[in-house]
Amino acid sequence: MFCNTPRQHPIKRPISGFGAMIVCLCCYIFSFFVPPSIIAQAKILIAMDISQTDHLKAYGVAYWSLGRGQAVDWLLNYRGGSFMTEYSEAIAAECRIRGVSFDQIDGASAAQIYAEVQNEGNNMDVVRLEKQPRVAVYVPPGFKPWDDAVTLVMEYAEIPYTKLWDEEVIADSLQNYDWLHVHHEDFTGQYGKFFASFATAPWYIQQVALLESTSKKLGFRKVSELKKAVVEKIRSWIGGGGFMFAMCGATDTFDIAQAAKNVDICDMMFDGDPPDAGANQKLDFSRTFAFENFTLVMNPYEYEYSNIDCDANYRSNDAQSDYFTLFDFSAKYDPVPTMLTQCHVNVVRGFLGQTTAFHKEFIKKSVVIMGEKEGSDEVKYIHGNFGRGTYTWYGGHDPEDYRHAVGDPATDLNLHRNSAGYRLILNNVLFPAAKKKKQKT
Repeated sequence: MFCNTPRQHPIKRPISGFGAMIVCLCCYIFSFFVPPSIIAQAKILIAMDISQTDHLKAYGVAYWSLGRGQAVDWLLNYRGGSFMTEYSEAIAAECRIRGVSFDQIDGASAAQIYAEVQNEGNNMDVVRLEKQPRVAVYVPPGFKPWDDAVTLVMEYAEIPYTKLWDEEVIADSLQNYDWLHVHHEDFTGQYGKFFASFATAPWYIQQVALLESTSKKLGFRKVSELKKAVVEKIRSWIGGGGFMFAMCGATDTFDIAQAAKNVDICDMMFDGDPPDAGANQKLDFSRTFAFENFTLVMNPYEYEYSNIDCDANYRSNDAQSDYFTLFDFSAKYDPVPTMLTQCHVNVVRGFLGQTTAFHKEFIKKSVVIMGEKEGSDEVKYIHGNFGRGTYTWYGGHDPEDYRHAVGDPATDLNLHRNSAGYRLILNNVLFPAAKKKKQKT
């Protein structure tokens, strides 16, 4: 299996001068000894640096190729995390149709690229993508793709997915999928804590009615009890080898629900009875994935779940100065976080959400921090292990809509086809396709 815990290996800089001449000579020797039949095999190189015309659809081409039984090599840290695969007219045509730029290269050129990427002096590596991941999205009935950044970008990239909700999760349908995105769900049973602002809004009333009827149908007394059961099913699925990706409020509420498994944290307007007065003292942080020692916001009229979130009272929320920085990882020793941070930039524009980012003080030491706002304790992007599976959580709602509000129009990704923030999402979609390799010692 991949090792998901980064170790302190130095990131070596690419060598230059005389050393570079030696690397070039080694590349030449490497290609010289490759059998002629291999050299003759042409490749398609989909560069993912700033030269790429549509970064987002490039992921869709890689996913489509895997569905045709054709392996794809992910060249970590090579020109922004490029893809390379055997040349075929079908793939070339698909790139042209989708507006994805590519280069057709011969086997000798490909051999030189592989030699450069695998050279110990370069912080690069090759990960073979072998099998198309089976993708599911946890969303309520009536959900529209543009309500959520992940489904929006998968629609744009033409990556198919299956919609699941409470009935399917309780019935263990997750076992049929490799990867699950969790829509901006409130796993605490407090209906998103929209009561103060939207209690009389038709969409809120419909949401409550749907959740309550589903809860009763599945034999649960309260919505909060149903959501805790759903969390336990997802938890078990991850432990068995599933890959979970979540954004915005689905991140911290998932851990809150785990910590509050045996505690009533919902007020009367949510479940008909008052919460446990000592709820904060009864949280079990041994059950959480990423967060610990946090305090719940028990006020039902406050639009916040806990102090995990870097909320408006903490941050400036100025779009012009809001950025977060991606960490550098050793591609050869820490391939998982390296895959998940592949991008053509190192600094990414920030964006808000009900859960915008996470205070570092509440993040467990076992969690891999992959993106943070420099000069603060604000963490945007994290990854961790549970059992045989993993979870990746990304704060904020929409990478290209800084203050996305309820009822706002959908983001037009035709205008953001090179979005760095959306690339991080698609890294996660392809992640389960990676061939596992032994940990280096």
